[in-house]
Amino acid sequence: MTPIPEVSVVVPTLNRPALVARAVRSALAQTVPNIEVLVVVDGPDPATRAALDSFADHRLRVIGLPARGGAPSARNAGVRAARAPWTALLDDDDEWLPTKLAVQLDLARRATAPLPIVGSRLINRTPRAEFVIPRRLPASGESLSEYLTVRRGLFHGDGFIQTSTILAPTRLLRRVPFDPAVPRMQELDWTLRALAHDDVELLIADQPLVIWHQDEDRPRISLHSPWQRQLEWLRRSRPLFTPRAYAAVTMSVISSMAAGTRSPKVFGTLWREAHRHGRPGPLDYLTFLQIWLIPPTLRHRLRDLALTRPSTGTAGSPPDAGARPDRESPPDNGSPASSGAAPAGAQPGQ
Repeated sequence: MTPIPEVSVVVPTLNRPALVARAVRSALAQTVPNIEVLVVVDGPDPATRAALDSFADHRLRVIGLPARGGAPSARNAGVRAARAPWTALLDDDDEWLPTKLAVQLDLARRATAPLPIVGSRLINRTPRAEFVIPRRLPASGESLSEYLTVRRGLFHGDGFIQTSTILAPTRLLRRVPFDPAVPRMQELDWTLRALAHDDVELLIADQPLVIWHQDEDRPRISLHSPWQRQLEWLRRSRPLFTPRAYAAVTMSVISSMAAGTRSPKVFGTLWREAHRHGRPGPLDYLTFLQIWLIPPTLRHRLRDLALTRPSTGTAGSPPDAGARPDRESPPDNGSPASSGAAPAGAQPGQ
């Protein structure tokens, strides 16, 4: 009889065979050997099936879905099939460093709540530079909605959570599934809904344990989501945010999605939303204005010049953790994704 794995790794994917093969290799290379890797193929995809068939590792299981349902639905399907008490999430375009699961499991054993969510710092890798984020860990008693969303600089914030960093009890991920209706910031949405339960806490490993690949030449749902849908989500989720956090998301994340309209009406709608239900700070106003007034390409270049220095770090040798990270790349956000608190990373096949 096959022994119960210690961790189930869930990797949703579609039509990206080379990327998912890289992600799977990083999962199978973990120093925690007793794992299963569940790759959920989100619809018919012969090329990905062929790439995964090349792995001669009994720990890899492939789950094929009959039709495309999106990354949240694929993650939920993987969680339902998980056999381990812990589930770790991995986007198909990201990589883990070899000790990722070992460090997080050790941290989870020291948790005070029955159901800890364990994240980590990550290496945000772009063609131009590398950043290590989040810049800091949550302070004792700090509102986590504010930690994950409020900016401390024009191009960055301090807190962050991203899908590929998340390790959580499998029963928590089943109790609080990902919401397929959320187009962006799925990590933020899931994390705050899970933290609304009294038996859940958030822990973040100090080490960067994930490589988050950004600005690659591939489609990203986070760059094309209609801002109206994201605003609807934010309004539905208002009880999860403090007024300060609500204003930050409205004036940074939603605005970065809407600024391309160049519409005075949309500008006014978001300004009023932030004031009616939020409590903006000075940096929120500056962020809002620079998002609307500076073209995105120039904004991203200014961000990189102001906040980064190139790093020679590799997957086995992380860059200096003191490098000044951006909150999000490429859009300017005050929160992680997806989110999230930030935008979600690339969503498989979306």
